[in-house]
Amino acid sequence: MAFLELRNLSVDYLMGAQRVHAVDGVSFPVEKGDSVGIVGESGSGKSTLGLALLRLLGEPTAEVRGEALLEGMDLLTLAEKDLQELRWRRMAAVFQKSMNALSPVHKIGKQMADVYRVHHPEASREQAKQRALETLRQVNLAERVYTSYPHELSGGMMQRVSIALSLLNHPDLIIFDEATTALDVVTQGQILKEIQYLERELGLTRLMITHDISVVAASCSHVAVMYAGRLMEYGPTAKVLRSPRHPYTQGLLRAYPSLRGEKTGMQGIPGALPDLKEEIPGCVFAPRCPWATEDCRQRRPEEVTIEAGWRASCPRAVEGREPDA
Repeated sequence: MAFLELRNLSVDYLMGAQRVHAVDGVSFPVEKGDSVGIVGESGSGKSTLGLALLRLLGEPTAEVRGEALLEGMDLLTLAEKDLQELRWRRMAAVFQKSMNALSPVHKIGKQMADVYRVHHPEASREQAKQRALETLRQVNLAERVYTSYPHELSGGMMQRVSIALSLLNHPDLIIFDEATTALDVVTQGQILKEIQYLERELGLTRLMITHDISVVAASCSHVAVMYAGRLMEYGPTAKVLRSPRHPYTQGLLRAYPSLRGEKTGMQGIPGALPDLKEEIPGCVFAPRCPWATEDCRQRRPEEVTIEAGWRASCPRAVEGREPDA
């Protein structure tokens, strides 16, 4: 069994009598030590997937179905007491807006020490301080940050503090939700390198939620491509990005500038996301897909296996070619 395995995971947001089908039947494995990039347009269900894994969604605002097995334990059915033990000790999260995750009126050190002592009540203040300083050093922050307020730090430094907070209790799994999106490309590159170094040193497993394919290409071993709540393609990053099989994956790559090879113009994907309040019987990408047939619009496509560990939700994906212009 995989370290983390999603099985038919679905999330509906409840809006009175209406439902928004934000995540619809997503399944994929994550092996110990893997780094999986979850990529797609805004509104594709990436962040909702992460929130569901953290059990931050539920009635009366959302309904979560399926399974999310962490070494055999279903995160979606754990008792609240067991879930509290699991959060931050075995799995942690780093969110996009780091300033919103930090109290503006408390120093960084106090916030880190308080978080540590919640999960280690036996620890002394000095032990909590030393653990906080240790994690700050791991993300290349100076000791002075411990006595700083959040407003005294740059955006990149605050993002490093958020990563340090996630590392405090030695988790096995960390979910990064657009954690580098608001940073300049230089700082983003530095933080991605630090994340990869920490993974190797600490044996971490990572889910990286992002709309930026370059982040996935630079830092993830596997990629899961989502669109309108469904999984379009999943496989090793190098293979998927070099030879994408699903027409949506191909469209995403055509819309992104290439720094190597022959210079080509970028092409957007015509159309827009479907209304997720509607029940869609066929392929959700069919209205925008150059391959679509009437059958695509009427029946949900079955997944096809391209090779072991690489699959796509399109019957023509095995052909391995882009549609005719």
